[in-house]
Amino acid sequence: MKAVLVRQLSLDLSGVELAEIERPEGEVLVRVRSASLNYPDLLMTQGKYQFKPELPFVSGLEMAGEVVEAPADSGFMPGDRVRGGAKTGAFAEYVALSASALRKIPHGLDFSTAAAMGAAYHTAYVALVEIGGLTAGQTVLVHGASGGVGLAACDLARALGAKVIAATHREDKIEPIRRIAQPDAVILNTGRFRDDIATLTDGKLCDLVYDPIGGDVFDESTRCVAFGGKLLVIGFVSGRIPEIAVNIPLIKGFSVVGVRAGEYARRFPDRGARIAEAVDRLAAEGRISPYIDRTLPLTAWQAAFEAMQRGEIIGKLVLEP
Repeated sequence: MKAVLVRQLSLDLSGVELAEIERPEGEVLVRVRSASLNYPDLLMTQGKYQFKPELPFVSGLEMAGEVVEAPADSGFMPGDRVRGGAKTGAFAEYVALSASALRKIPHGLDFSTAAAMGAAYHTAYVALVEIGGLTAGQTVLVHGASGGVGLAACDLARALGAKVIAATHREDKIEPIRRIAQPDAVILNTGRFRDDIATLTDGKLCDLVYDPIGGDVFDESTRCVAFGGKLLVIGFVSGRIPEIAVNIPLIKGFSVVGVRAGEYARRFPDRGARIAEAVDRLAAEGRISPYIDRTLPLTAWQAAFEAMQRGEIIGKLVLEP
């Protein structure tokens, strides 16, 4: 089969190629129809992600496709439409996974939508609902609102009745975010954006701040959290891991909480299953849906990775073998 194989770590993708390799073997064999690109996929090619798979490895966190082979006791049959994934392996014509890593695609979702929904919406749900305790009427500030996890957080928060303030560092993305995410407001999160937040909230600030950016955005976000609120640390797309003096959350009465959505589900599998069911239900009801910026063939994997590296993508990019 053809697969995107990472042979060596590199900053310029020179260690990655579309290769012909043997089909994988495992519990459930799935023919991949769509695979969704995530920022960790790019980081893993550079060795900058917390999970560092042994070389060589097939890239790709998540996919959707059709079951080809499955044990009788797996709960799946050949022909079943499924979505899921592991930390690697999705950018290929076939993937082999444990039954626990797969879910049947809800009725009404196509392969591309199903592939694009998993990691981003799981992260958003763990952060906002499980850890953040989001309730209707609360105010959520979402940084990186044009990216996959950012748009998912905007979409989910709005579906659950929150007031959503979407934030981006690029002026050219304000209108697309306003059109796609339909938040209550969009701001630029450059410089001292706390005053904008105070104006939009009548000085009450934000119950939850969702931050996949880090760096200067995190620093200023500490001034945007309401008393009793939570600053949710999702990642560090900016490249700088920030630090905070603990007297700041003490005096301002807020919490700084790390979100590792995948690890959360692994440590608490019952909760992970409940989260997946909740996301599937919201999707089946038409209350949430990922925005797919573009769909490319698997042979165009490099163009996909480079588009992500340049920050061009709004929402999700899907690869099709």
